[in-house]
Amino acid sequence: LIRSNQNDAFVCYYDSNVSFFYLNVNKTIPEEWRPQDYVVVGLGLTVCVFIILTNILVMSAIFMNRRFHYPIYYLLGNLAAADLFAGIAYMHLMFHTGPWTKKLSIYQWFLRQGLIDTSLTASVINLMAIALERHQTIFTMQLHSSMTNRRVILLILAIWLIAIVMGLVPTMGWNCMCDLQNCSKMAPLYSRSYLVFWAVLNLFSFTVMVVVYTRIFIYVRRKNLRMSQHTSQTKHKETVVSLMRTVFMILGCFVICWTPGLVLLLLDGVNCGCGVLTYEKYMLVLAEFNSLMNPIIYSYRDQDMRRTFKRILCCLWPRAGGRGQHAGVRFNTDPPPCPSS
Repeated sequence: LIRSNQNDAFVCYYDSNVSFFYLNVNKTIPEEWRPQDYVVVGLGLTVCVFIILTNILVMSAIFMNRRFHYPIYYLLGNLAAADLFAGIAYMHLMFHTGPWTKKLSIYQWFLRQGLIDTSLTASVINLMAIALERHQTIFTMQLHSSMTNRRVILLILAIWLIAIVMGLVPTMGWNCMCDLQNCSKMAPLYSRSYLVFWAVLNLFSFTVMVVVYTRIFIYVRRKNLRMSQHTSQTKHKETVVSLMRTVFMILGCFVICWTPGLVLLLLDGVNCGCGVLTYEKYMLVLAEFNSLMNPIIYSYRDQDMRRTFKRILCCLWPRAGGRGQHAGVRFNTDPPPCPSS
């Protein structure tokens, strides 16, 4: 024990193990591996592998195809990087959960939680950046913004810097190791006041983004009704609307997958006593699946992205008789065709 002042007004339990804090909030750590634990970890790791591979595919497609070398796609690529980071964070969680939790040091536990917090923050801020980019372009009926590559890179670096700092906040002091009565049930080393702050901040961000995207979408629909029906303008506005719908679907999926978990954190933070631990794992699974959904949305909504996915996969696993035909392939305006059998 490390006493924080001479009057012993409060004590900081820096030297205690994780089990002490779980016992403090009556959260059980299983002693042995149960069949359901193997199923959860097995499915979780499988989903993590798909998350990592599919988001690498998205990032590769944006990098290789020059049609995607615009700010909106760079930001979508950064969103894929955040999902990739989330996949790594969940995989780390799978190897440090269940009975393994007892073996964690306090700072290993903070690392486990901080990785997930960082991935969520990166996704939220990235979606806000996409909202600003779309607001700048849509209200002038442009397809792509005039933002320079340098500004996009600085914006992406700022997103990750803020995300990392937010992930470190509990480790840097906003925790309950010196205030056991304020420990949360879902995250036994986190302060309930921090959970309230975290949940309210993200839910507010979700609300702002939904309002902004809805306003943009309504504006685009009204603007299209007033535009002339020339072929070139028709094709342009269809492209603008299609990209906007894709972004709106990404936001909608994100909000649907993360809102229940954040509401649960908020309830835990206000100490509602409503059995939050019963639903904890379901909310985590729902949040995990969000990182898998964006590549599926791209495949469904964006024909260029879908074609690029096919070309990449085709070049990685060429058909019989087509091996070696496209060694050293480069993606220019259009990806090269798949090798033929």
